[in-house]
Amino acid sequence: MVTLQEVAETRTVRAAARRTTGRSRPRVAWWQPLVVLAVLVGIWYAAAAYYDHVRGLAFLVPYPHLVAKAIVAPTMPDGSPSTFGTDLWSALGRTTVVSLVGLAFAIVIGVVWAMAMAQAKWLERSLYPYAVVLQCVPILALVPLIGALFGYEFASRVIVTVMIALFPMVSNTLFGLQSADRAQRELFRLQRSSRFAQLVKLQFPAALPSIFVGLRTSAGLSVIGAIVGDQFFQRGNPGLGVLIQVTASRLMGPELYATIIIASLYGVAVFLVFGLLGRLAVGRWHDFS
Repeated sequence: MVTLQEVAETRTVRAAARRTTGRSRPRVAWWQPLVVLAVLVGIWYAAAAYYDHVRGLAFLVPYPHLVAKAIVAPTMPDGSPSTFGTDLWSALGRTTVVSLVGLAFAIVIGVVWAMAMAQAKWLERSLYPYAVVLQCVPILALVPLIGALFGYEFASRVIVTVMIALFPMVSNTLFGLQSADRAQRELFRLQRSSRFAQLVKLQFPAALPSIFVGLRTSAGLSVIGAIVGDQFFQRGNPGLGVLIQVTASRLMGPELYATIIIASLYGVAVFLVFGLLGRLAVGRWHDFS
């Protein structure tokens, strides 16, 4: 029979091991990513010079300073002010709304789905294959159906975002719920606790690190989903996805690269924000890196 003292000793040993691991982990110096960035920018300049002077296709790989100018102070070829800056930040705002709404739905659906599967093995065997199918099905194959059912505007873009961001929430939450300490689960059974009490007081708190890992991954995928949704459903004020298509079709090299960079930076920012939230929420008890 498992006693409360044994459970407490197990928790103490694991906490000490996590602290030791955290102290021994090597830290990355702040200048190392900057060195890599400088090397990449140098390669970019070399490629831009090659496409400009050798191939005569400067729009394919524009110079980095022209891309930076397109972001900060865009101008027309004749030097007059351009409206690209306004279009860029407006599109970013619309993409942000779609990605966050889709992420919110993915979180709720994923957590509820995983909680249902964690209640019994037969539920997991019945429901988990559909999560895998949803992850593997090509979005392009569902575009006509989604458009016919929900239109070609905001709702369809959100649905695509949910489909792309959902699976990490389902799989990570399920893993966390099933990873609750066996000794503690036996203790709950000995005390004849209800299944709901075991879920709320034991499994869900134990699953929080895994949930935040899935949330961080899904947050990055939600940005991809919002941009992919723009590619397919272009009515009703779409975002960065359509702006990428427009700048590419008009051979606006600096503006195209500027849009891609802003979309990438937004995805990285969302990933880092939710990673920080995970460290603040469970970093004191779990190794969340």
